[in-house]
Amino acid sequence: MGVTLDGGITPDELAAVPDASTRLDPVEILQAQARSRVQELVPVRYGRMVATPFTFFRGAAAVMAADLASTPDSGIHTQLCGDAHLSNFGLFYTPERRMAFDLNDFDETHPGPFEWDVKRLAASVAVAARGNGFAEEDVRRVTREVGRVYRKSMRRSRKKSTLECWYDHIDVDEDLVRISAKLDTSTAARTRKALTKARHRDSVQALSKLCETAPDGSIRIRSDPPLLVPLREIFSGEAEGVAGAEIDRRLGDYRSVLAPHVAALFDQFTMIEVARKVVGVGSVGTRAWIVLLRGRDLDDPLFLQLKEAQESVLAPYVRGHVYANQGARVVEGQRLMQAASDIFLGWHTGVDDALAQHDFYVRQLRDGKGSVVIEALEPQQMRLYARLCGRVLAQAHARTAGRERIVEFVDVGSVFDEAIAEFAVRYADLNDADHAQLRVAVDSGRVPCRELV
Repeated sequence: MGVTLDGGITPDELAAVPDASTRLDPVEILQAQARSRVQELVPVRYGRMVATPFTFFRGAAAVMAADLASTPDSGIHTQLCGDAHLSNFGLFYTPERRMAFDLNDFDETHPGPFEWDVKRLAASVAVAARGNGFAEEDVRRVTREVGRVYRKSMRRSRKKSTLECWYDHIDVDEDLVRISAKLDTSTAARTRKALTKARHRDSVQALSKLCETAPDGSIRIRSDPPLLVPLREIFSGEAEGVAGAEIDRRLGDYRSVLAPHVAALFDQFTMIEVARKVVGVGSVGTRAWIVLLRGRDLDDPLFLQLKEAQESVLAPYVRGHVYANQGARVVEGQRLMQAASDIFLGWHTGVDDALAQHDFYVRQLRDGKGSVVIEALEPQQMRLYARLCGRVLAQAHARTAGRERIVEFVDVGSVFDEAIAEFAVRYADLNDADHAQLRVAVDSGRVPCRELV
């Protein structure tokens, strides 16, 4: 490719992946992450990651961050999602109770080269497409859509005002009709079914799924170790009271960062019970709690999730950014990139039973949340979904001050698209090898593994 992109990087450099012989050991990177996690849950994380190359990719954000940092970049920094793979996009309710589709995971949000998000998304498409058995021609075709739609969406943003970019979003109720017209009848029906299911995923639904009636007639969070463990089973006797008081103190700290009108709403709820809940793939082992609160009565519930925020996997490679609280980093990054955010989004700092300090962010456990089953997508569906995610990612980046420079970089016709697709396919090769290496590590006993149904 004889073109030089803005900032001096060539398309070949944009498409480059690190040489396999010079990369850091991916299993060692995962083991380093595991040291700060709840040790009894680390085998569950490996169990989820070893299942398929795609689940490995989902959990290996730290591995890819090291790889991206070792290859040339554009030098154009903006706020990044940090983990923009296909499964980190989804449905949720806005504060105005409209269903939106957007990025929905910001654990790794951090400033960095804009194309790192695009590459993470494109590589996830390539890995998922291979996992779904697509022909290699179809893999490249659907992967190319990410760069193409991202580029065109960013170019369109240049014609919009700053405020128009800020408010730009995917309106599911309006866009679903247009998208469904491009799907076959059975797929469109499944799409409508998924949307209906998401609309009913709220705290009332969570109450029925996560709770049970105790012998004394009270409602309590059910036990399903190690994935769901009530506080009463983690601590006993006086220790349970101390732990409950600590959670209550954390909620008090969290309340202090809420806007006054949201704090007034929060004050109408009373804490009932707490449990530890395993979530995701990459997040398994980080400290995550769910809290059941009631309003008027238990027919008026609120479930909050308190999730540990550790340093972003991008932080070691993008210097000059210091955060007093990692939970605040997640919340502020989410508010910057997401078109509409949960009104209960907040953060706090807490201590565990070893008196170690941990930062947390807080959000509703379920508020219309829904996601696509990536493993069920066929080529046409994957292509449309890749386009939708590419558009959403562009909208998130266009909300930031880096918009103009990003547009200048990507607005070079299909050169950008081809470079991103080439990177993604090459990176899928590396990911396949890394997944195989984890399987060897599991089989040899190098890492502990617990595969749950």
